[in-house]
Amino acid sequence: MTLIGCTTPKSINQSKLLGNLSEISTCDGSFSLYSSFFKEPFHSLSGALTEARVKFLDPSEINRFKNKDNLRVLDVCVGLGYNSALLIETIQNTSINLEWRGLEIDQRPLIMALKNNSFQKNWTQPVLNILQSLLKKSSWVDKNSKGEILWGDARRKLKLLPETFKNDLILLDAFSPGKCPQLWTEEFIKSLSQRLSPGGRIVTYCRAAAVRGSLRRAGLDLYSLKEPLGMNQDWSIGTMAILPETNKASYFDNSSPWQSLSQMEEEHLLTRAAIPYRDPNGIESSAKIIQRRKKEQINCSLESTSSWQKRWKLGKKS
Repeated sequence: MTLIGCTTPKSINQSKLLGNLSEISTCDGSFSLYSSFFKEPFHSLSGALTEARVKFLDPSEINRFKNKDNLRVLDVCVGLGYNSALLIETIQNTSINLEWRGLEIDQRPLIMALKNNSFQKNWTQPVLNILQSLLKKSSWVDKNSKGEILWGDARRKLKLLPETFKNDLILLDAFSPGKCPQLWTEEFIKSLSQRLSPGGRIVTYCRAAAVRGSLRRAGLDLYSLKEPLGMNQDWSIGTMAILPETNKASYFDNSSPWQSLSQMEEEHLLTRAAIPYRDPNGIESSAKIIQRRKKEQINCSLESTSSWQKRWKLGKKS
């Protein structure tokens, strides 16, 4: 893997990227942050570490790669590093060779995480060394893994990654579409899908119809992530999208943490909520992207989302 060697320009005031960052503790005791710019926490308050496990690691199904020489991963919005740290921890002492790339606009979440004692206790020293190296050098290389992080706007940095470099796994963990639509647009998702290998997966906590519609139009098969037993049951906790393989059997069985979209979820994709976010030039502000979508929703003839909610007796926005 050729290192691109991108770093955050020193002229950028990082405090303006995500606003003020406040430390919070989630219900499983794991450390997270709250962004004053996006007015959202980085993780579900039910647990940052739990979210990384059930919404990203479990559907990634890393055991698929035990007989594969290389595992190529792209982490979009690295944040505090939970998703990739858990993945790296999982493949420690295996024969898997990891080739990793990450996209992140702000260094402060990782800096703050590595200074937090409760965060540090989650990981072995080799994983902490990798995270430290990403901060200091924007890359790491060890016995069976290597990676680099590209600091800056993910829309621009993604274009630096050659489409010939096909990923087995893409972790998409941006702030919610309503707050950060630029990383959930039709164009950005299509560009991500073009960097998947056959059978490769995009895994995300997001279940929004706008995002699922874009994933499907990008040629990916959609699956709904199931809430683990013992947790509050909801109709979905996220989405797994797979680039189909020729003559490949079903991707799930009764024990899988995912399932095909239900009739309710399929009908969700036929409502105004499924109108995609659009950013044709990859440079527009979140306000302009949201304004364009609202105008398209007003002028479309699709069923209203509220009507869909009433029909399925859903009591909250989806």
